[in-house]
Amino acid sequence: MKRRKHRGIIWTIVILVILLLGGGTYSFAHRQSEQTITLGSQGTDTQVWQYIAKSKAAKKAGLKIEVKDFTDSASLDKATAEGKVDVNAFQSYAYYTTFNKSSKEKLAALGTTYIQPMGLYSGQYKSVKSIPNGSTIAIANDAAAESRGLKLLESAGLIKLKKHNANTLVTPNDITSNPKNLHIKTITSTQTPSLLKDNGVAAVVIDNNTAQSAGLNVFKQSIYHEKLNQNTKANVNVIATAKKNANNKTYKKLVKLYHNRQIQKYIQKKFPGKVEVNKPLSYLK
Repeated sequence: MKRRKHRGIIWTIVILVILLLGGGTYSFAHRQSEQTITLGSQGTDTQVWQYIAKSKAAKKAGLKIEVKDFTDSASLDKATAEGKVDVNAFQSYAYYTTFNKSSKEKLAALGTTYIQPMGLYSGQYKSVKSIPNGSTIAIANDAAAESRGLKLLESAGLIKLKKHNANTLVTPNDITSNPKNLHIKTITSTQTPSLLKDNGVAAVVIDNNTAQSAGLNVFKQSIYHEKLNQNTKANVNVIATAKKNANNKTYKKLVKLYHNRQIQKYIQKKFPGKVEVNKPLSYLK
């Protein structure tokens, strides 16, 4: 009887050890399977994602995010396409499609985030109409920003362009009418705010990310800004990853996380120029 009882105790201990070891193995395996998502961003978008990474919503979604700030857009897209960065969140759909057309390594869009209207700013003039003939207007020099800037000038009534749609890239060569004989000066986007103090430049087209970094409010300080409609849908920002990761379920969770109500409250309070766009990718095509 004692021997039987003794065996029972031994078997109980063995079972407990197996369960504990199994649980420990599962726990270890679970920890091993946890993945830190490296997310590249720029300017105010970096600040947004740093907030998201520390949020309760991210923790609840089981997402561990490491945010890296980049100053060069092309190098960030290249690093993402090559897998050196898991995901990026900084660019418009137009910039994204431009990169894919010119690069051997491709990106895949995971979802939409926001649109922030590009604005025309002036340190000298209060309205578009008051800009004199022969004036110089500065716009950013990368292909997507240049195209967007020219379309903004067209919608403001300053120039006319060849017929195009939302996803068509245009250049100064596409200007068909320039009644004020304006001189278009192209520079890097980070330089644009400094030209507001340049008396030789009548107005400057500034993307909203750069404007916000410089403390400018597109709705209050620009003399003209983009209208948010079908014609500007190519300017909606997207979260992107390498093409091979297009169906990565973990990365796709970032899109839903961005549109979390508490996170949106923070964004609208801190960066009111970022207008949420929660649309399927088909909306942009």
